[in-house]
Amino acid sequence: MSELFPAPVLALPEADIPLPGIKAYLSQAENHQIIFMEFSQDVDLAEHAHAAQWGIVLEGRIDLCIDGVPHSFTKGDRYFLPAGVKHSGKIYAGYADMTYFDQKDRYQAKK
Repeated sequence: MSELFPAPVLALPEADIPLPGIKAYLSQAENHQIIFMEFSQDVDLAEHAHAAQWGIVLEGRIDLCIDGVPHSFTKGDRYFLPAGVKHSGKIYAGYADMTYFDQKDRYQAKK
């Protein structure tokens, strides 16, 4: 993994996200979460839906199909997934982002 994130982010609890090749750090708030993620391998995301999600691509590329419409996002791009909207995609090795989930319990800290 790169040294993209500074020490305060790396000091956050590691998020328990069931995807291969991910390293993720969890900032937990009372009513939402912010996840800092890096991927060391390609990952296919099956179609799913959840509470609203907003992300900023820090490195690499992610392809998302949002409500049937394909999109490709790279460094500097932002994306938004409205609550309940079905989406799927592909995350490419080297991808990193900061993602806001409008849901306090989307992920848990690793134990």
